[in-house]
Amino acid sequence: MATELEYESVLCVKPDVSVYRIPPRASNRGYRASDWKLDQPDWTGRLRITSRGKTAYIKLEDKVSGELFAQAPVEQYPGIAVETVTDSSRYFVIRIQDGTGRSAFIGIGFTDRGDAFDFNVSLQDHFKWVKQESEISKESQEMDARPKLDLGFKEGQTIKLSIGNITNKKGGASKPRTARGGGLSLLPPPPGGKVTIPPPSSSVAISNHVTPPPIPKSNHGGSDAATESHYVAQAGLELLDFSDPPALAP
Repeated sequence: MATELEYESVLCVKPDVSVYRIPPRASNRGYRASDWKLDQPDWTGRLRITSRGKTAYIKLEDKVSGELFAQAPVEQYPGIAVETVTDSSRYFVIRIQDGTGRSAFIGIGFTDRGDAFDFNVSLQDHFKWVKQESEISKESQEMDARPKLDLGFKEGQTIKLSIGNITNKKGGASKPRTARGGGLSLLPPPPGGKVTIPPPSSSVAISNHVTPPPIPKSNHGGSDAATESHYVAQAGLELLDFSDPPALAP
């Protein structure tokens, strides 16, 4: 079921590739492109690299119709399915397979070195992703295999929390906390909850007004002036009351 749900993605497309028949390998040193007939390719067409799951596929197709000429499944890179030659960076040896299980080795080459570089990097990036996916899957399996921690409460298990500034059982409030770190401490309010503010005092005292007594008339005309001046002086002294001097305004 997992194989049926896998989709095919395109990793690289190169419009020009040449295919060569190669002689058997003479030694374990590797293949040499100079042993091929490079000026007479056996087939030319288009190269397309696709992937389905962890496997990459090198497909050789016709440039016009897109008909498949040969296909090389790659399950590991570098590996036996794709090998580089020892004397050039533009040529490779791939192992093609048909549906019956038969396989053969052929040589492929690119005219442009940039195309050969893209071909190589596309395979490297795909199998780097395969390696990362395998490591993530392995770590996930290891996590599932570890015993899980049971952090829930057991039956009958309780915990005790201590919270400040709450009312105790007797109905009284808890004591206020004192300020720390050199802060100012506030005094509690007076009992009764009310503060009496005295009325503002007047800035200027009210002077006393004294009505002078009436001046009696005298039958002797010569002493009327002296008597009158005596009463005026006495009234003036009474008006000047120095016992309570007026307050100066601030």
